[in-house]
Amino acid sequence: MRKRKLGRQGLEVSAMGLGCMGMSEFYGSTDEGESLATIDRALELGVDFLDTADAYGPFTNEMLVGKAIKGRRDKVILASKFGLKRTGDPAQRMIEGSPAYVREACEASLKRLGTDHIDLYYQHRVDSKVPIEDTVGAMAALVKEGKVRYIGLSEAGPKTIRRAHAVHPVSALQSEYSLWSRDPEDEILPTVRELGIGFVAYSPLGRGFLTGQIKTPEDLEANDYRRFSPRFQGDNFRKNLALVEKIKEMARAKSLQPGQLALAWVMSRGEDIVPIPGTKRRRYLEENVAAADIRLSPQDLEQLDALAPKGSAAGSRYPEAMMGSVNL
Repeated sequence: MRKRKLGRQGLEVSAMGLGCMGMSEFYGSTDEGESLATIDRALELGVDFLDTADAYGPFTNEMLVGKAIKGRRDKVILASKFGLKRTGDPAQRMIEGSPAYVREACEASLKRLGTDHIDLYYQHRVDSKVPIEDTVGAMAALVKEGKVRYIGLSEAGPKTIRRAHAVHPVSALQSEYSLWSRDPEDEILPTVRELGIGFVAYSPLGRGFLTGQIKTPEDLEANDYRRFSPRFQGDNFRKNLALVEKIKEMARAKSLQPGQLALAWVMSRGEDIVPIPGTKRRRYLEENVAAADIRLSPQDLEQLDALAPKGSAAGSRYPEAMMGSVNL
C-alpha cells in the first residue's frame, strides 16, 4: 500500500484508510469477531489509517478499535472525532464544541481507545454556537500536551476552514466525496488545496450503493440507517439504481467490481485525497484495497464524468434535519 500525505505538518497515512463505523452500528447487524479480523487483515495489507469516533455506538466503536490495536499501537495511524453528543434516541444528537467539552471528550476517547495519544483528532461537526477559534484553540492545547498529534475538521465550510487554520494548522478535512457526492469540488477542495490541508473522503462508495450490491430497499436490514436516507427511498432509489447500473456496466467491461471503479475514481482526484471506505467484512476489505492499484486513463475519467456528472444522484445525502449541520 502506497502512502499519501495529509497536510503540511508531517502526517503520512496509507493511501486508503478503513472506516470502522459500520462495525458498531448504522449498517445492520454486527459481528465483533469478524470486525476484529477485518482490522487485522487491513493492517496486514498495509492499511494503517483507522477512522472511528466517540459518536459511533455511541462509544462502543472506539472500544472495539482499541481492542483491535492493543499491543501494536505503533503500527496504526488512529483518527477519532468529538462533537456529536448522542442520547438514547438514534435520531437525537447535539453538536458541542465548547473548549471544556473538547478536553472532556478527548480524555474519554483516549481511555476507550487504550492509548495516550490520537494521531488525527477531528471536530465531527461545527458548533454554530461556539466560535471555531475557541474550539480549535482547545484542540491546539491538546496538541501541545501530546494527547493529539494533528487536528482536523469534518464537514466544515470554506470560511470556517480558513478561520480554524489561522488558529492552528489543520492537517485534514473529512467530508463525504464520491461519484455521487461531488459537492466538495465547488469550494471545499479549492480551499483546502490553497491552504495545504489534506482531504479525507468518507462514504466513497456512496454508503454501499456504488458497490452494486443493493438492488432493493429490502436488501437493507430493518435497523439499517440507510432506510431513512433520502437517496435510498422511493423514486430516488430507482433513479440512483439506474445510475449504478451504468457504473456496473463500465466496471464489467474493465473486469472490475463497481466499488473498485468508484474507489479508483476518488483516488484519481489527487494525491492529497485519502478515501476511507467502511466495511465490517474481510472479503470486501480485500476488494476495496485492490482498487488502490487501479489506474484510470483520461478516457476512463471522461467516461465516468459522463456517466455520473456532478449532481446526478437523486436526493440529498442526509435527511433534511441533518443537512443543516454540514458545510458550516
